[in-house]
Amino acid sequence: MRPKALILIEGSRSNGLLYVQTARRLGYQPITLAADPIQYDYLMAGYSKAILVDTQDFAAVRHECLNLAATYDIAGFIGFETRSESVNVTVARLCRCFDRPGPNPVSVERCCDKFTQRQLLTQDGIPVPTFRWAASATTVDRAAANIGFPVIVKPAVGNGSSGVRLCRDADELSEHTTYLLGATYPRQSSPTILVEEFVEGPFYDVVTMGNAVIAIGSSEFGSLPHFVPRKSMFPAQLTDEEHERITDASLRCLQALGLGWGLAHVELHWTKRGPVVIEVNPRPPGWSTCRLVELAYGLDIIEQQIRLAIGDQCDLRKSQYRASVARFFVPDLDGTLAHIRGTDLAKIVPGIAEARFYVEPGVSLVRRGDYLDIIGHVIAASTDPAEADAILHRALNLIDWAVAPSPGELGKGDFVDASHRSRSR
Repeated sequence: MRPKALILIEGSRSNGLLYVQTARRLGYQPITLAADPIQYDYLMAGYSKAILVDTQDFAAVRHECLNLAATYDIAGFIGFETRSESVNVTVARLCRCFDRPGPNPVSVERCCDKFTQRQLLTQDGIPVPTFRWAASATTVDRAAANIGFPVIVKPAVGNGSSGVRLCRDADELSEHTTYLLGATYPRQSSPTILVEEFVEGPFYDVVTMGNAVIAIGSSEFGSLPHFVPRKSMFPAQLTDEEHERITDASLRCLQALGLGWGLAHVELHWTKRGPVVIEVNPRPPGWSTCRLVELAYGLDIIEQQIRLAIGDQCDLRKSQYRASVARFFVPDLDGTLAHIRGTDLAKIVPGIAEARFYVEPGVSLVRRGDYLDIIGHVIAASTDPAEADAILHRALNLIDWAVAPSPGELGKGDFVDASHRSRSR
C-alpha cells in the first residue's frame, strides 16, 4: 500500500509547522512544494519533505505532483499565503486535476483580482471603499483626484499588504506609483493598480469555514503609511448589533463571490455606516490567527481544513470560550538582528501559549512594509480579555531584542531596543 501524502503548496513562517505536525498526527506524509524552501525554517529542520519548484508555474507544479503520485496516494492539497495570490488558484486547479476536494477555481481566480472582487461585492450591494482601477501614472493621478486624498494605493493582485500604502498627497502618490509600475516591484503579471478611499475605523478579521462564520477577531497595525499588523485578538469585543451586522456582511461576501468551501477570511472596518469590506481572501488565514482561534474556542481549524481537503467531515463545534491575544515583533529600521534574549523566560509565564522568533541573530532585516516584516510573536490566553492582555505584557517585558542599523540608518540611533518599544505602545 502506498503511503498517503498531503501536498502543501508553499509554506508559512507562522502556521506552516502546525499544518505539517497536524498532517503527521492524522497519518499523512506532508510534502511541501516551494519556490524557496530555505525561507521556511521548519522545512530546513526536516519536519516535511520539501521539493524546489516554481509555484507560479502551474504546469511545473502539476508535473511534480504527477511524479509524486507514482509513489504516494495524494490525499489532498492545501496552499499558504504568499506574495502571489496565484498559489490559491493553483491549489484549486490541482484539486480538480487530481479529483480531490477543494474550492471552485473560477471563484478563487475572480476573488484574487481585487478589482474584480470589488465589482462583484458592489453588484451585490455590499459596502466597500470607493475604488478605481488604474494601469498608468496618469490614470492613478486621475483616480486619486476623483476620490480625494488620502487614498490607499495597492496592486490589484497581491496579498499580505505587499505594495499597499497610504498616500496623503501628490508627492507620496507619485513615489508609490513609480514603485508599483517599476521593474523592482515583484509581480507575476502586468501591473494593475487599485486606488481606493482610505476607510478609518476598528479593523476586524472574520474567519469563515464553508458557509459559516467561525470567529471574529480585532487587529491593530503599526505606523502609517504601511499596514503591518502589530496585535491581534479573538474574539473581538463587539456589541450584539456589530456582531450580527459583521456576520451578515461576511456571509453575503461568500455568496457574492461564489465561495463556500474550506477556510476563508474577510477583512473589514467598522465605520459610521457599519461594516465596510476591504477584501475577502479565499484561503486559510495567515499571521497567528489559526492558533488564536484554537486557544479562544478549542477549535483546531487547521485540522478541520486538512480533514476537508482529504475528503473527511469537519467538526466546527466549539469546546470553550476564552480570550487570546498576539503581539507581533516588527523592526523599526533596517539592519542586522543583534540579539534576542528572554524568550525562554517569557514562555513559562502562566497563560503564555507561544513566544518565538522566526529568525536568528545575525540575520539581515530589510523592511518591505508588509507581513514579511514580522519576525516573531507572543501569544497569551485567559478567560478574561483584560487578563490575557496583562499576561501578554508580562511576557513582553521579559523579552529583549535589538537591531544594529545598516549603514544607511547610521545616525538614527545605535540600536533599537524593540522590547522597550513594545512596552511603550
